[in-house]
Amino acid sequence: MITASSPLATRCSLSDPVISKALIIPAAGSGKRMQRDVPKPFIELVGQPILAHTIGRFLKLEGLNQIIVATSSQSISRTEGILQELIGGEISWSCVEGGTERQYSIQNALQAVADAQLVLVHDAVRPFVSLKSIKACCEAAEKTGAAVLGTPVKDTIKKIDKEHFVEETPDRRFLWQIQTPQVFKTGILQKAYHLADEQNYFGTDDASLVEWMGEPVQVVQGDRHNFKITYPQDLEYARALVKKREC
Repeated sequence: MITASSPLATRCSLSDPVISKALIIPAAGSGKRMQRDVPKPFIELVGQPILAHTIGRFLKLEGLNQIIVATSSQSISRTEGILQELIGGEISWSCVEGGTERQYSIQNALQAVADAQLVLVHDAVRPFVSLKSIKACCEAAEKTGAAVLGTPVKDTIKKIDKEHFVEETPDRRFLWQIQTPQVFKTGILQKAYHLADEQNYFGTDDASLVEWMGEPVQVVQGDRHNFKITYPQDLEYARALVKKREC
């Protein structure tokens, strides 16, 4: 495990070549669990859509030269407006139409990656990831091929059967709650998605496809502020967090 404060995460040399990076953000989800008619990425969070807050977290990442947002056909125009306002022409950006499943959205976006050594995939509704964590995850993926952010679970986890009887209590020391970004050498992620498409395999996240292919994935410790806005109470907490940081 690598932490954001480890020597690998903090090393810096003026002679090191800049690693080119592309960021993919899947933003085609609905707002059903949020109990809103507006899709979650476009819900306003203190004056800006959540998606705008999220993209802003990556704009100071060295080597980032492309941002691709996968969204619904109905939201492409709105997404392009957000990207134009935030980025202009400083970084190449584009929108692609998302699929019925997250995996299809990422697959579509991967086809638009132009020239990047690393691909970062980040949830549209995780607007509080720190640049420090993003850099640490990128540096780990540069070394190992695949890396994801995560935090140790706090609670005891029970594995249950169909009748909700406990089958097993896994050792909590080895359980981590995985976040995004998930970062990969471009060829590894492209190969994983190609094989998954060929064999009709579905994973719960990008890393699970890479794991299924037999490649190692390293976990980089992030922080608990990097949460996913899913339910109404998450949105209220997010608003309070933004206002607190503005004070």
